[in-house]
Amino acid sequence: MTRALLALNERTFASLRRHRNYRLYFMGQVISLSGTWMQNVALAWLVVELTHSPVAVGLLAFFRFIPFTLFSLPAGVIADRFDNRRTVMLMQAISMAISAGLGLLVISGNAVLWEVYGLAVLAGTANIFDSPNRHALTFQMVGRDELPNAVALNASLFNGSRVIGPAIGGLVIGAVGVGMCFVLNAISFLAVLAALALMRGRELFPLERHEPPKLLTGVRHGIGYAWRTPSVRLVLLMTTVVSTVGFNFHVLVPVLASKTLDVGPEAFGLLGACFGAGALLGALLSAGLGRASRKALLAGSAGFSITLLALAPQATLWPCLALLFFTGLFFITWTANSQSILQLTAPDHLRGRVLSIYLFAFGGLAPIGGLLAGWLSDIGGTQLAFSVAGITCLAMTAYSLVTWPQPIHAAAEEPVEERLAA
Repeated sequence: MTRALLALNERTFASLRRHRNYRLYFMGQVISLSGTWMQNVALAWLVVELTHSPVAVGLLAFFRFIPFTLFSLPAGVIADRFDNRRTVMLMQAISMAISAGLGLLVISGNAVLWEVYGLAVLAGTANIFDSPNRHALTFQMVGRDELPNAVALNASLFNGSRVIGPAIGGLVIGAVGVGMCFVLNAISFLAVLAALALMRGRELFPLERHEPPKLLTGVRHGIGYAWRTPSVRLVLLMTTVVSTVGFNFHVLVPVLASKTLDVGPEAFGLLGACFGAGALLGALLSAGLGRASRKALLAGSAGFSITLLALAPQATLWPCLALLFFTGLFFITWTANSQSILQLTAPDHLRGRVLSIYLFAFGGLAPIGGLLAGWLSDIGGTQLAFSVAGITCLAMTAYSLVTWPQPIHAAAEEPVEERLAA
């Protein structure tokens, strides 16, 4: 048993031990992502201070996500056309400037709602052009063999920071005001920019890329590849359905806390923290497995669906806390394996476009999903909303189980069935 635990621990952090470039990236992201979550909390709080309107907060979410709908596919062409590391550095610098601008507006007392919404759109746009490049850069930092491990470690970073960042943000807002959160987030980008600058280009894994794609042609080729490749098509379809209908926690958890459970902001924060803690554990377990697994993907999706159904009838706090922990664990197990399978299946010259389609599937329809969740909660409470989400996701999981293609082959002529463990 002890030997098995030691082996699991060794596999969990394999990418960090073996790749200097990834260690630098990881350390920079530890700081930067905490600042990002701090800013997310501060943005919502700022809109509340300016308007005292729940509708205005909902519009903020809309403006943050609308760039995913508009720009996901062009962002993939950019990722396949230009150097990923330099593009990430550019997008991170733009994001730093936006955060600094928000901080100056708020501290000077001149912030108005339309400016906040405008900067939220700009920040979301920078993020959507950053994301496929950042994911593609992960492949270059660790290579094919350690990619599933690095993807899971990236997820652990994201979810660890979603627990720490909001807590720090709340303390900063209470102590010195909301404007300082934006300033601190701007400063946090220096860590990831320094890490990217210190990377050794010769240690990045080389890519086999064709002629740089043009925008419209590149988008068409990316969509065509995804449609013609059964495993990619199915993962993207699954992502679209599960994310749009099932993952609307930015709408459902506040309603669960305020309406169904009738608890205050402290318990609301605890609900979010439990989901984040479960997601962190799921990411570390996925990193320990060190491989992309169809079984793990389907198990994660099935577990996520079942916990949504179990949440539906709950009307007391403690069962919701426990269920949200497992919801986070299963959700990250599903997403980490989905992303790894897509990256390992796609050829080098199309990886950015496949990832951009994944990002569109994951977040591009979020405004519609949020409206659906809000409408269901309005007419039938969280019981109806969680029930519809759970049933839909479970049906999609069953469909994927029945129709998953065998064997899985990469378009780059190299079979990846051994790496995508059945």
